[in-house]
Amino acid sequence: MNAPPDTAQHDHPALFSEIGRMLDDGLIIANAGGEIQSANTAAVRFLGEGLVGAQLEAVFPMQETADFIQSRGTERTLSFIPDSSVEMEFKVRIRRMEGGQIMVLVLDMTLQRNLEKVRRDFVANVSHELRSPLTSLAGFIETILMNEIRDWPTQQRFLRIMEEESGRMSRLIDDLLSLSRVEVDEHIIPDATVPLMEVVRAVIASLETRASKNNMRIVLDDRHPPGAPRLVMNGKADEINEVFHNLIENAVKYGYADTDVIISVSQPQDGHVVIGVANTGEQIASRHLNRLTERFYRVDKARSRQIGGTGLGLAIVKHIVNRHRGTMDISSSPQGITRFVVRLPVVAAPASGDWHGDLTDDHGGETSDEVTG
Repeated sequence: MNAPPDTAQHDHPALFSEIGRMLDDGLIIANAGGEIQSANTAAVRFLGEGLVGAQLEAVFPMQETADFIQSRGTERTLSFIPDSSVEMEFKVRIRRMEGGQIMVLVLDMTLQRNLEKVRRDFVANVSHELRSPLTSLAGFIETILMNEIRDWPTQQRFLRIMEEESGRMSRLIDDLLSLSRVEVDEHIIPDATVPLMEVVRAVIASLETRASKNNMRIVLDDRHPPGAPRLVMNGKADEINEVFHNLIENAVKYGYADTDVIISVSQPQDGHVVIGVANTGEQIASRHLNRLTERFYRVDKARSRQIGGTGLGLAIVKHIVNRHRGTMDISSSPQGITRFVVRLPVVAAPASGDWHGDLTDDHGGETSDEVTG
C-alpha cells in the first residue's frame, strides 16, 4: 500500500518515518538544496498539503530560511507566523545533518501564545468592565447600611438596580469565560460532526417566544432542496449553537416591533453553505461595521446596556467562526435591513436516520423539525 504523498519516503532511513509518526510536532526532511522530500502528518496539519517537492523557502518565506540554505549553515531557530485567517505561531528549528540533508522540526506555539494573551486580556477586561457595576453596587449598599433611605419604595428601587448590576456582572463574566475558551482553542479545527440545520432550528425554537413579545416572527428561508443530503459540518455543536443564538438574539433585540427576522440558508456551493440573519431596524453606519466584532465595541452603549448586552457577543461569534474555518460579513442598508452572513464549510452528510447526537439548545430550546419558513 502506497503512503500518502506528504508522508512518502525518498531514500530516507525508516527511522525518520517512525520518529515522524510518533511526534506531535512537525518533522520535515529536505535535501541540501532545500527541496522537501518527506513530511509527517503533524507538519501537513500545521502547514497544509503539498509539502513534498516544495522548497523550504516557499513554505517558510523568510530571509533567514534562504540564508540558511545558501550559507549551508548547521543550525538555526526561527519564529514563523503564517499568513492565514486564524493566527498561529510556530517555532522552527532547522538543522543540517551529515551528508547535507536538512531536518526541520516545527513546534506549535499557538496554544502557549493564546493562553498568555487570554490571561492578559481577561485581567484587563475584568478590571475595566467590572469597575462601574461594582462602584454602583458599593454606593447603594453603603447608602442602605447608613440607614439614609428609610422608605420602602425607594429601597425597592435601589434593590432592583443592584439586582440589574449584579446580573450584568454575571453575564459579563460568563461571556468573558466563553470568549477566553474560544480564543485559546481557535487554532484547533474541531473534528466532531454537527447537523447544521438541526442546530439552527433548535436556536429558532428557543427564541420564538422572545420574538413574539415584540410581535416579531423568526422566518426560516431554507433553499436547500427537499430530499437533498443533510447539511453536516465538522465542528462543536455547542459553539455553532452559540453563533446562531447570538446572531438571532441580536436580530430580535435590535429589530423593530412588528417585523420579521429572516434566516436564509443557501444551497451548498464549493463545499460551503451560506446562512444569513437579517432584521429590520436602525441602519448601522458603515464606519461601525468593521468594528462590530471587537470586544466591548458598541454602536449605542446606553441602549446595549439597557437591553442586557455585554459587548462580547459578536466577538465570540467571530472567533468561533474562525475556529471552524468560516467567514462572516456584515452589511446594513439605508432601509435599515442589517444582515449578518456566515459562510461555513460542510461535509458529506450521513443518511437521514444516522444522527444520534444531542441537539438540545444550551440556551433552553430543543430541536424542532416543525420550524419552517
